[in-house]
Amino acid sequence: MHELDLLCVNTIRALSIDMIQKANSGHPGLPLGAAPFAYVLWTRWLRHNPDDPKWFDRDRFVLSAGHGSALLYSLLHLTGYDVSLDDIKDFRQWGSKTPGHPESFMTPGVEATTGPLGQGTANAVGMAIAERYLANLFNRPGHTIIDHYTYALVSDGDLMEGIAAEAASLAGHLGLGKLIFLYDSNDISLDGPTSLSFTKENVLERFDAYGWQAMRVEDGNTDIAGIDAAIGIAKAETSKPSIIEFKTTIGYGSPAKAGSSASHGAPLGEDEIVRTKKQLGWEWPEKVFHVPEQVTEKCREISEHGAKLQDDWNKRFDSYKAEFPDLADQFVMAFKNELPEKWDSDLPEFSPGEKLATRAASGKTIQAISAEVPWLFGSDADLSSSTKGKIDDGGSFDGLTGEGRNLRCGVREHAMAAISNGILWHGGMRPFTSTFFVFSDYMKPSVRLAAMNGLPEIYIWTHDSVHVGEDGPTHQPIEQLAMLRAIPNLMVVRPCDANEAVEAWRFAMNQKDHPTALVFTRQGLPVLDRSNLAPATELHRGAYVISEANGEPKAIIIATGSEVHIALDAKAALEADGIPTRVVSMPGMEVFSEQDEAYRESVIPSSVTAKVSVEAGVTYGWCRWTGSGGVNIGIDKFGASAPGNIVAEKYGMTSGKIVDAVKSLV
Repeated sequence: MHELDLLCVNTIRALSIDMIQKANSGHPGLPLGAAPFAYVLWTRWLRHNPDDPKWFDRDRFVLSAGHGSALLYSLLHLTGYDVSLDDIKDFRQWGSKTPGHPESFMTPGVEATTGPLGQGTANAVGMAIAERYLANLFNRPGHTIIDHYTYALVSDGDLMEGIAAEAASLAGHLGLGKLIFLYDSNDISLDGPTSLSFTKENVLERFDAYGWQAMRVEDGNTDIAGIDAAIGIAKAETSKPSIIEFKTTIGYGSPAKAGSSASHGAPLGEDEIVRTKKQLGWEWPEKVFHVPEQVTEKCREISEHGAKLQDDWNKRFDSYKAEFPDLADQFVMAFKNELPEKWDSDLPEFSPGEKLATRAASGKTIQAISAEVPWLFGSDADLSSSTKGKIDDGGSFDGLTGEGRNLRCGVREHAMAAISNGILWHGGMRPFTSTFFVFSDYMKPSVRLAAMNGLPEIYIWTHDSVHVGEDGPTHQPIEQLAMLRAIPNLMVVRPCDANEAVEAWRFAMNQKDHPTALVFTRQGLPVLDRSNLAPATELHRGAYVISEANGEPKAIIIATGSEVHIALDAKAALEADGIPTRVVSMPGMEVFSEQDEAYRESVIPSSVTAKVSVEAGVTYGWCRWTGSGGVNIGIDKFGASAPGNIVAEKYGMTSGKIVDAVKSLV
């Protein structure tokens, strides 16, 4: 290893273990072992501009092994990102730019929020998909404005996770040649050696079977030339993704803890840090947070080089804009997550008398939006013919050419959700995903991260209740609405008819920093006659009085989705018996919660104590709206196999039960 390269690598190592020691918390093992190949990537291959972390045509780097965040923060600081030495010293402290795991909304230069192992592998696949799709959408002969690579640093733990297998299999199928995994293969996990659970597979052979180029560098701790050559070989292969296994020693340099799980997730200790620095040949073993001047000079060349790369790109874009002004305007709009002026001018409208499943209304709405928004992009988990979550004339996505607007994920729900997160982190596209509602369980970890990061994902979940019918309890959602509503920053919308479904899409597309769950029916529902009811546009307030009482209301029925219809039937019966009853449609509980108190009180006044909620799911959470004296009609047990209307009736989703509940309160 060249002397200056060694000094730079050891600076990364020293900064990393110093920040972990100061915080008395963190994971020193990965930074000590992986620093050499991370350094080579960042200083010789990664096209990025620390002065503008959001420059669009930069290469993306995802630290899937997010517990090794100290490595990433050291690289960001040394190469000139807005991560100061004080930020490094503030590692894992309240309000710092250097949290325990990388968070894209906290730290300049962090591309994705990682930490739950495996997530970053799928996020990187999503970024590589976005690069290919947008290159096909915007590049023109002689004008290449999108052309970059996606790299992910992955660990043994990442590759044990099922989501990584899902994502890698799909990436190989697609032939994503600009995706490269750097595998820190150190044979250690938190509890001990990986031989405890990870012995009967050969990772490289597995990836080769997936359709990846797979190679190994035997000495990932010191062989800078071998690391450099391997990355070059990976970049040269354009028809398939690549994985490079770097055999490293976790905690490299630590006399007492190298090669041991003891270095994985705890500080080395002050005395061991001094011994480690000496072992590495570091000239300043007693100093902490020391950055030699020659390292600063070497690493800050990255900023100068990155600024030149971006300046060259800006000139190319100016030329592109002169020749293709409309495309250039679309490009800017897409990357600002904006919408064309009249994107919703041709959304469908449905007439009373029609009977349509809200999933079908959603499908028709997708066609109208996709015609106006070229960067709308769909993913499905092998169910688009049923969910209607497909752009009909979009074709299937091709990872080599970038053509096609429908990513056929196969039966890979978890990877699909995390890939979609990666597409959004990349920028320039508006993705949606679709599958059956019960399989939101498989997607939940990625949904949580989308909500945490304010990614405006759109989830299409259909077959939303026991009306699924004959498929039985394994396929009938019961607790999923409550589960999703419990996730902060996720908007859950369950429309009651086709026109509310259209408005649900309009709502979702206008979100900038919330993911939206669109929950649709399998069964057909009558299109409501809005001449006698409130307009479907009221959906945007989360809840509204869809049908007012004939006189001062004595009771309020609150319902969502398909249950709004039986609530309206119940109202008619109650009014006939002289009980003035208001019906509230509440398609978006979280949206309604964000309305001002005066509006909430006007819809569900506290003066009316006879309140009944009805929803084909668990009753958990509904007491907030009905109060301690109200009645919550729902399904607090798992479903059954029978025709959907029979199951719903047997489980009490009837107007008669609502009538009885109201009468018991009035």
